[in-house]
Amino acid sequence: MEYMEMNQVVNLSGGKDSTAMLLMMLQRGEPIHSVVWFDTGWEFPEMQDHIDKLEHYVGFEFVRLKPKRSFYDWMFNYTIYKGKQSGRHGVGWPSPLRRWCTREKTKEIKQFVRKVDNPVQCIGYAADEAQRKLKDKEFNYRFPLQEYNITEQQALAYCMKHGFDWSGLYEVFNRVSCFCCPLQRLSELRKLRRHYPELWSKMLEWDQNMPDNRGFKGYKTVNDLEQRFQMEDKKLKLPWGGVINSDEEGFVRAI
Repeated sequence: MEYMEMNQVVNLSGGKDSTAMLLMMLQRGEPIHSVVWFDTGWEFPEMQDHIDKLEHYVGFEFVRLKPKRSFYDWMFNYTIYKGKQSGRHGVGWPSPLRRWCTREKTKEIKQFVRKVDNPVQCIGYAADEAQRKLKDKEFNYRFPLQEYNITEQQALAYCMKHGFDWSGLYEVFNRVSCFCCPLQRLSELRKLRRHYPELWSKMLEWDQNMPDNRGFKGYKTVNDLEQRFQMEDKKLKLPWGGVINSDEEGFVRAI
């Protein structure tokens, strides 16, 4: 195949899909030029341990990248000099329209890949994952799990079979990206607050001290969500005698 003649760069997020992709590529004897992991500084402690364990398991060093400016510094201290936001200090929480975190991650990975001769980037999109188009004419991409017809559930089972359990992260969360990602579902944030109160407290502190806070999720701040979750914990009584209850998917209903 054409990609076998190229230098394959594995983009490792550290989650179940990219981990399974790496392990399956090695099992098939596919040549790998390098494995690249971007450390956001916002990873779960268990994810850091998983990367170390995986690196030891495969027997070669990963390329570990970091943002040139920490994400914390971007969020709080970076000064904007151009455009409508000129003079603003700190870009604030990421959002669907302000995914500066993804931009910085992609930029650093691309800078590395440009130094590789004849590269192809391997991305861990599962076979049952919504198809995402990469609008990038500069690089070649490959999606091994889709070629292997491996679903997300199969990817997780494969990792577990090989001894990778993320110290129970996937027993709590459906996805294990940055713990403070505003793009995660409300149900995941509830779980974070319940199972990782120290990380949730850190988010509350960041949120309260953020200059010109434009909101964490939608127009709601982390502190707004904390108040909502507290009300849900108390099952706030309604005038007609019912209570507010919230299921794990984030829907609030009277019962």
